[in-house]
Amino acid sequence: MIKDYRPYYIKKIWYRFLHFYIRHKLSPQLKSLGKNPFIVKPWHIEIFGGPVSIGNNITLLGCSDKKTRLTVWSDKKDIRGIIIGDHVLISPGVRISAANHILIADSCMLASHVYITDSDWHGIYDRSMPSKEVSCVILEENVWVGDSAIICKGVTIGKNSIIGAGSVVTCDIPANVIAVGNPAKIIKKLDPDQSIITRKDRFSDTDDLKVTRNLKVTSKMTHLLESAEKENLQNNTLFGWIRSLIFPKKEI
Repeated sequence: MIKDYRPYYIKKIWYRFLHFYIRHKLSPQLKSLGKNPFIVKPWHIEIFGGPVSIGNNITLLGCSDKKTRLTVWSDKKDIRGIIIGDHVLISPGVRISAANHILIADSCMLASHVYITDSDWHGIYDRSMPSKEVSCVILEENVWVGDSAIICKGVTIGKNSIIGAGSVVTCDIPANVIAVGNPAKIIKKLDPDQSIITRKDRFSDTDDLKVTRNLKVTSKMTHLLESAEKENLQNNTLFGWIRSLIFPKKEI
C-alpha cells in the first residue's frame, strides 16, 4: 500500500473539497443522488442529459484515462432515463448511454470499460437520424458485469447472474447463471442453495445505524475511525508531503 504523506489537516481539507465538488458540481446534474455516496475523482465523472437518478451508498469511480460517462440522449420529455439503485459499484471507464430507460438495480457491480446502451442510435436504412425504436435495459439485483462487456438494447439480466469479461449480451439472461462470449451464452448455473453475500448485505449496517436510535453508536464509530486516521498521519508534515510529491520514494 502506498504511504499517505499528507498531514491530517490537509486530508480533512481534501475531504471537504471533494464534498463541495460533489454537492455543487456533480449533484446538480442529477435528478437525485442518494445518501453516503463514495465518489472517487468526481471531476472524471461525466453526466450528459437526463434524467439520471442514483441511489444510496453508491461507489462511483473516475480516472483520468478512463472517464466514467452517464449519458441520456433523447428529444422526448417523459423518458425514465438512467436509474441506478443502492450499493451499486461503477468502475472507471464505464459508459451507460440511454435513449429511453436503463435500470441498474441494487448491489450490481460494473467492472472497468463496461458499455450499456438501450439503442442502436441510428436506423438501419436511414442513418441520418436517430432510431425511432423504443427499448430499455434492465439489470436486476446483484448482477456482476465483467471488464469490457457490452450490454445491448432490450436486454434483461436476471438477479445474481454474472456476465464474463469481454462478452456481448444481445438477448435476455436468466437469473443465477454465468454467461460469457460473443454473443453471450450460458456456461454455468449457480447453486440456488448457496447463499450469496451482496454489497447491500455487506454494507447495509451503515444505513441501519444511521436510521435507528443507535446514534451514539454511530457517533462512536465515526470518532474511532477519525481517531485511527489521525493517529496514522500524526507524524506527517507539510514539508514531508511536498517532498514526497516532488521526490517520491520507492515503496517497499
